Amino acid sequence: MSDIYVPGVKSRFNTEKLIDDLMKVERIPKERVEKNVENLETQKTYWQEIGRRVNSLRDSARLLFSFQNPFNDRIAGSSDESVITGTATREAAEQDYRFTVKQTAQADRFLSPPLDNSFTVEGGTYTFTVGQDEISFNFRGGSLKEFTEALNRRGRDKIGASLIAVERGAKSLLIESKVTGAENRLGFSGDAEKLAIRAGLVEPVYSSRRDISLDTRTVRINPAASGEASVEDNILRVRAGAAASIPLNPPLAYDAALVLRLETSTALLSDTERDIPAPPPGPSTPSAGSISYGGIVIENDPSQTPLPEWTPPEIPPRVDNLGLLSLSFSDGTTVSLPPIQDSSDFSTRQYRLEEVAAGKTITAINIENDNTHRNISLRNITILDPTAQGGVKARHAVSQAQDAVVSMEGIEIKRPSNSIDDLIPGVTLTVRGISERPVTLGIQPDREGVKNAIISLVGNYNRLMAEINVLTRNDDRIIEELSYLSADEQEAMRKRQGVFSGDSTLNQFKNTLQRTAASPYPTSQERDMALLTQIGVGTDVRRSGGGSYDPSRLRGYLEIDEKALDEAISAKLPAIQQLFGSDTNGDLIVDSGLAYMIDTLAKPFVESGGLVSLKTGTIDSRISQDKRRIDTMERQLAAKEAALKLQYGQMEGAYNRMERMATSLDQFSQQNSNNR
Repeated sequence: MSDIYVPGVKSRFNTEKLIDDLMKVERIPKERVEKNVENLETQKTYWQEIGRRVNSLRDSARLLFSFQNPFNDRIAGSSDESVITGTATREAAEQDYRFTVKQTAQADRFLSPPLDNSFTVEGGTYTFTVGQDEISFNFRGGSLKEFTEALNRRGRDKIGASLIAVERGAKSLLIESKVTGAENRLGFSGDAEKLAIRAGLVEPVYSSRRDISLDTRTVRINPAASGEASVEDNILRVRAGAAASIPLNPPLAYDAALVLRLETSTALLSDTERDIPAPPPGPSTPSAGSISYGGIVIENDPSQTPLPEWTPPEIPPRVDNLGLLSLSFSDGTTVSLPPIQDSSDFSTRQYRLEEVAAGKTITAINIENDNTHRNISLRNITILDPTAQGGVKARHAVSQAQDAVVSMEGIEIKRPSNSIDDLIPGVTLTVRGISERPVTLGIQPDREGVKNAIISLVGNYNRLMAEINVLTRNDDRIIEELSYLSADEQEAMRKRQGVFSGDSTLNQFKNTLQRTAASPYPTSQERDMALLTQIGVGTDVRRSGGGSYDPSRLRGYLEIDEKALDEAISAKLPAIQQLFGSDTNGDLIVDSGLAYMIDTLAKPFVESGGLVSLKTGTIDSRISQDKRRIDTMERQLAAKEAALKLQYGQMEGAYNRMERMATSLDQFSQQNSNNR
């Protein structure tokens, strides 16, 4: 049926196919130009990839000698990160510090007993204080949930509230300060205090604070002790060997919430400052007398008292004891308080009485300074309830507002926050937990960052070298050597293999880059650190101890001996910094080193108007020209195809007319024959 000719529907001579065949021949030049455009666009992407690789290498090189180079970075390493950690800036000095964390900074957090879900908060003006800041808002009344939402909206990052479902059908209200520090106590006033009392957050209290004055009437000095003690200006000074006690009148009944707070200072003595007994003066003898006659005076011989040779007493052994404070109880027993620490300035000590009094009534505070080389001073002795404020105290304090107390090298420091950035220049400390033993925080160079920067440089160097090898060589072994490539990446590499095999620019750049990596550079340790291979980076570092020939090493790839690199970074970091970038003429500008030379070499390739830009620009111009040729050819082909269709249409029309004429003649001839 396909061969049936239908006039006006199908061409008798299959002119469409004839025209298509003729146009295929006519399109061959255009297809060649289109293929060339496709090849040029592919080459452009290859040059752009080279530009990206060179840029990556340049960036990793600049990182090793620029102002932000990792050689000047510092890290803070803690021997116990559960106690204290730190972050260091480039301004931090390399040094080790010893810290003892006595107390972490906390904020007030008050929890109520379980409240029924039907508990409502009455309307009113609710005022809270956090230190010197006041938060006040009007509440129209509603459920606990509505109240906590209102408080959180107006808390201004100072105060917050939440509900805790402690049991079915009831929730506990937690109100907390969001600011740590002893001065940032959480307070209630007005309707807020009424709510806190009604909800069981706080309860009314009477002041239990006792400030103990120090004078000759309130302090008993032990005369039997070998040292001296004195009281002046509300300061009790207890010299080495002395002892004193401070009776409490009336005695202090046990209260679990009370704490004993006092300030102490110590003064260490040298051997020359100690009181060493001098020899006794001996007996006093009267004068022997004299006689006078005729103007002549005759003196008697002086009396003689033979004395045994004086032997100084043996110097007692040195005694160092910081556990010199104790409490006396009404039952006649005593208990020692935790040791103080040496501090030339007065520093605050605080003791929770529930931890030391064990429910007993305290009658006196004792100081027994049995040290031989240390004088002790006390002042500002106070007994108080730290949870009480404004006539109320927390019934259940999840935490209490307190400062962070840290001892650095024996010096006690207090800060309201666990983040301390004003103690060590360039270092921010973070207090995390209490410690009994000193924790060492070491400020040291970021050697891991230096190592990663060197590895990044080597990685970008090798990827660029692999890209150039693939584009300029037609050897499949080059791709097989790149074991880190996936199967798809290897296949993509094969498509670009040898594309720029005749480009001398890339081969010259590769050779120069290899010479740069193998050249020596001036350092402070030129004998040990002048070459890249001396830090464990080179083309054959893994074969230094022997091994078979590997042709891939001749292609310029760098290898890393990680052990040798770690050892070099650990021992010779300043020289490694100079190996990658150094100032040789004293103008404070880097002008030598491997990284500097790589940057100098790469700059003409990737800078604005550089080689890669010129290459891609030239390709763009050729692509534009070819696309204009394609546009012209498309117009010519369209005209050619229209002309062919017209010609073949006219041919078929003429043929059809001739055929109709022949048919008419046949019919006329046949009609004439029939008429005869």
